[in-house]
Amino acid sequence: MSLMLWWGTAAIVILLLLAAAFIWLIGVKSQQPKRLPNDGQPGAGSSFERRDFAFESGGSRLEGWLLLPAPDREGDAAKPPLVIIAHGWGSNRARVLRYTERLIRQGYAVMMYDARSHGDSESIKAPSAFMFRDDIIAAVAYSRKLEDIDSTRIALLGHSMGGFGALLALAQGLKVNAIVTDSMPVQFETMLRAELKRKKLPLFPLMQCIPRIWFYRSGITREQLRAADIPAILKCYASSSDPSKQAVLMVHSLRDSFIPAQELQELEKELQAGTVQSLYVLSEGHSASEQDPAFWEHVLPFLREHLQAEEDFRARTARKAGGDDSASFPQSGI
Repeated sequence: MSLMLWWGTAAIVILLLLAAAFIWLIGVKSQQPKRLPNDGQPGAGSSFERRDFAFESGGSRLEGWLLLPAPDREGDAAKPPLVIIAHGWGSNRARVLRYTERLIRQGYAVMMYDARSHGDSESIKAPSAFMFRDDIIAAVAYSRKLEDIDSTRIALLGHSMGGFGALLALAQGLKVNAIVTDSMPVQFETMLRAELKRKKLPLFPLMQCIPRIWFYRSGITREQLRAADIPAILKCYASSSDPSKQAVLMVHSLRDSFIPAQELQELEKELQAGTVQSLYVLSEGHSASEQDPAFWEHVLPFLREHLQAEEDFRARTARKAGGDDSASFPQSGI
C-alpha cells in the first residue's frame, strides 16, 4: 500500500470515528431533557387545599403537589375521586397546571408530579418513554395509599409523552377508571423527529442512529420495543364498552404542528370501532387543547361516566361550583 493510499484510508477512518462520536454526543444530549423550573404555583384560595408530597420511582425521588377540593360542607365525609396529571418530555408539573382549575371546580382532587429528570425530581442517566411509564405506575400506586381521596376512583390525564407512558403502562397491568391522552405521539420516533425538526438538525442519519443510542443507554431490549406497540396494546387492553378493559379518550389538536394529529387518525383506522374514544380540537400548538371548549365538553362527561360511584356527586359539585359547569356540560357519556 502506497503512503498516499495509507494516509487517505486513515483520514477516512478518522472522519468516520469523529462522525460517530459526534452522533453519539448528540444522542446523549438529546436524551437529557432540558430541566425547566417549576416557576408556576397552584393559585392560593379557598377552593382547594395544596399539599406537597414525594414518592419513589426506580429508586429516585419524585416531587409533586396534591390539590384537594374544599369540602361541600363542614363534616362532609365523602372523599373525592382523583385525577393524576402526567406531563410530557421536557415539561414539569407547573406547565400542566392549566388543566387543574376546571377539574377542581368539578370536585376532583388533582395529583401532579415531576417525572424523573424533570422539574424538582431526581435525575437518571438515560430517561425514556419507559421511564414515563414506570413513573406513572409508581404515581398510581402511591395515590392508592392517600387517605384523603377515594382510591377506587382514579383517572389519568397524560399530555404528550405522559399519555404515551400511560398507555404503555396498560401492558404492565395498570388499571384505573379512565385514561385521557392529550397530544400524544403514537410511536417512539415521532417525538425524536419533532425534536430534530425543532432544533433544525438533519433527520438523516440522526433518525437512524439516535434511537439505537437511546435504547442502548436505557437498557431497552428488542423484545421490550416490540411489546411497546401502542395499537397492539390498545387492541388488547382498551374498550369503550367492556368494563373489564380500560376506558380511553384520546384528544389531539388538528393545529398541532409538533406532533401531528395524523398519527391519531391513522391509529383510529387500525383499531376496531369502540376501542377508544377520540376528539379533535382546534387549539393552536401542542400544549393548548384545553383552550378549545370542546375539550372540556367531552373530557368532563367522560370522567363523570367512569369515576362517579356516588349518585349525589354531581349535585354536590354543582353546589360547589355554583352550577355553571354542571349545567353547561352533558350528563351522559360521549
